[in-house]
Amino acid sequence: MPPIQDIGNELSITQRISLRRPAMPRAMSKIADVIAAHPTAPVELTITELADQAGTSPATVTRFCRAIGFDGYTQFRVGVAAESGRGDAGTTWRTDIADDIGHDDPADRVLLTLLGLHTRSMETTTSLLDLDDVQLVARAIADSRHVDIYGVGGSGVIADEFRGRLYRIGINAHSWSDVHDGLTSAVLQDASSVAVGVSNTGRTEETIEMLAHARAAGALTVAITTDAGSALAAAADVALITASEHPGHRPDDLSIKHSQLLVIDLLYVLVAQRTLGAAATRLAASAMAVSTHRRAVRSPEVHRTSDPKESRR
Repeated sequence: MPPIQDIGNELSITQRISLRRPAMPRAMSKIADVIAAHPTAPVELTITELADQAGTSPATVTRFCRAIGFDGYTQFRVGVAAESGRGDAGTTWRTDIADDIGHDDPADRVLLTLLGLHTRSMETTTSLLDLDDVQLVARAIADSRHVDIYGVGGSGVIADEFRGRLYRIGINAHSWSDVHDGLTSAVLQDASSVAVGVSNTGRTEETIEMLAHARAAGALTVAITTDAGSALAAAADVALITASEHPGHRPDDLSIKHSQLLVIDLLYVLVAQRTLGAAATRLAASAMAVSTHRRAVRSPEVHRTSDPKESRR
């Protein structure tokens, strides 16, 4: 059977799905079911919303799109919109970028709108966090033998950032986005370990699976998610809740990531407080190690005047 990309221009999206459906795993077939019942659903729903309706994960939706010949969900939506006659620029903008920022808004208005959104997101996260839980997690990380951090896609970026910060202050931390590698590490954890799962929706199957295995192995498990009732939160001993997606900014609202960064920054500082001596030594050592790769700071130039008296003042 030739690759979809080689024959894709000759096939409708319905034909592409029919062609690939016999070989699809059950999770992908459920996405096909939703689209069969509602052909314009991808135009109207974000990747997260479509995954929710299909009872699967955003990562599975992405794999579904690739299986039928699209690079990702955005390209799939454009294809569906074009076939359904709904591919006008205004609809695409409101669905894929924002519905409270106009496509012709001036830069200053865009900036102020985004500033308000990001500020509200951080403030909401601050109000949602249980500081007793945060301090419990920080103590556990500071005293741990090993820290696993799981995240897929955009959440994988947050997991990598958290791992890098902890590692610099001497915490034996590792981040995993590949489920096979993550599961291998998860089952090796024990009561002296901490495992953290990062997922905006709390419905990413791979992250849930990795965190659940770490919990079964005896690790203290932590979820960083927007949904306290999600499967990820249920798989964790402690759930740290961040601000949820703003309906006007879809499908990838960066303010959510900033809220997650606020949480990991808070944990990082609290862990560093508890390991102050060792953390300071290791930070100094790492700064010295990379110092030769940074240009020296230039001294400010002294501006001379023609009046000697002025130069002595």
